[in-house]
Amino acid sequence: MTREAAHALDLDAYLARIGWSGERRPTVAVLRSVHRAHALGIPFENLDPVLGTVPSLALADLEAKLVRSERGGYCYEHNTLLAAALRALGFEVTLLCARVVLGAGSGDVRPRTHMLMRVGVPGDPTPYLADVGFGAAGSLLEPIPLVAGAELYDTPRRHRLVHTPHDGPLELWELQARAGDEAWQGQYAFTVEPFEAPDFEVINWHIATNPRSPFEHLLYVQRTTPDAHLSLAGRTLVVTAHDGKREERELSDAAETVRVLADTFAIRLPEGARLPE
Repeated sequence: MTREAAHALDLDAYLARIGWSGERRPTVAVLRSVHRAHALGIPFENLDPVLGTVPSLALADLEAKLVRSERGGYCYEHNTLLAAALRALGFEVTLLCARVVLGAGSGDVRPRTHMLMRVGVPGDPTPYLADVGFGAAGSLLEPIPLVAGAELYDTPRRHRLVHTPHDGPLELWELQARAGDEAWQGQYAFTVEPFEAPDFEVINWHIATNPRSPFEHLLYVQRTTPDAHLSLAGRTLVVTAHDGKREERELSDAAETVRVLADTFAIRLPEGARLPE
């Protein structure tokens, strides 16, 4: 038996970490509230690759890092952890992989590198798209029905799912986000082809070690609070209030960055670790 197979998620500890309490039943209401609690409760960060290590996706290691330590993670860590929690609650989970289209230029074709999941609710014919690991202001706060044209007002954000044309045999879905009166903006595109944990082990290694990967050399941290979205890219700190007001400033050095990580994002560096100057 592998170490991963032998480890069962400590559901009590996980739910305490995200501040969720309620009846543990696989219902749509529970799915929505657990998803939102996770999205608000655990920050997005890529400290491990920046510090020169590849994040482990083993459930025991994810529990130690994201649940029992003052840390966060990126999409493979967040969504592997949420998938384990949802399965423990009785949901059906299929891992999917998407191409990020946010920020892509016309004609750009990026590889599939983003983990997300299809969630089935027992007794409900409608599946849901769940994703707590997209490190951007357009990330989902709640799951959205996996139905063409579905719209979600996951306050203060808005999302919708649409089909987009492509050459493959499977329908291509695109998650779009909208802020205020702005136009809908694509976030990522995906099909419902199932991906397995070993697929993400390979993708995770690539993202964490490839010198061309932005996650390998630049710090990215995101956190959503009830009042604002907080973002740190390198040393650029941006606070965007839910009414759209935006404040930006440059941090002075690595020491200030460490303080902001702790005070603003509730993240503490591993013992003995030092950020690059």
